[in-house]
Amino acid sequence: MTSAIHLTDITKTFAQVAEKKNGEEHPGITVLKGITLNIEKGEFVALQGTSGSGKSTLLHIIGLLDRPTSGVYKLLGHDASSLDDDRQSDLRNNSLGFIFQSFYLIPYATALENVILPGLYSGKPNGEIQQRAKSLLEQVGLADRMDFRPSRLSGGQQQRVAMARAMLNEPDIILADEPTGQLDSNTSTEIMKLFHSVHDAGRTIVLVTHDEEVAKEAGRVIKLHDGEIAEDVRGMKK
Repeated sequence: MTSAIHLTDITKTFAQVAEKKNGEEHPGITVLKGITLNIEKGEFVALQGTSGSGKSTLLHIIGLLDRPTSGVYKLLGHDASSLDDDRQSDLRNNSLGFIFQSFYLIPYATALENVILPGLYSGKPNGEIQQRAKSLLEQVGLADRMDFRPSRLSGGQQQRVAMARAMLNEPDIILADEPTGQLDSNTSTEIMKLFHSVHDAGRTIVLVTHDEEVAKEAGRVIKLHDGEIAEDVRGMKK
């Protein structure tokens, strides 16, 4: 199979305010320590780890929201670590869809307007964008909530809007950071069904979660500890 995501010896160090201890400057905090990882197209991967393990930082690097301190990152065959900011932005907008724990919906916009938002930068005709947004909201069960603002939607409904928004530009890869973190167990189950639907359509999914039951829904679970891969298990989902 073809690689969707290929990381080689990735490190990430966050600089601290310059401190001197015994006459020496503090080197900063290294949160990723030589991560080497290959994720093939069509895989459903869960990243797990305790707080501070580096899982969200790793997802941000995969999502081109941050750059590694060192190492090589190839995304869909592109040497992402060597691209300038503009080319990274184009690759991110056209190839990646993001889903977050906090939804990040615009409060004064309707569900439909929130889903349409990423399409404004796609160069596609407005009518085409609006039709796809409506179709996606229908697919996630919100055909009768398109004109509702986020304040009138439940947490689960808001996450469905976020999933529809992530799919608008037909990305190859979906990245999700604790997408069920604010949801009850029944709603989480429904959201995971939607993730499986997206995966069954051929998309690659990388999902960060602290929830063991959510992680078991993936076909592969990678556990991080102290910035390193501690465990990589395939065949989790039966």
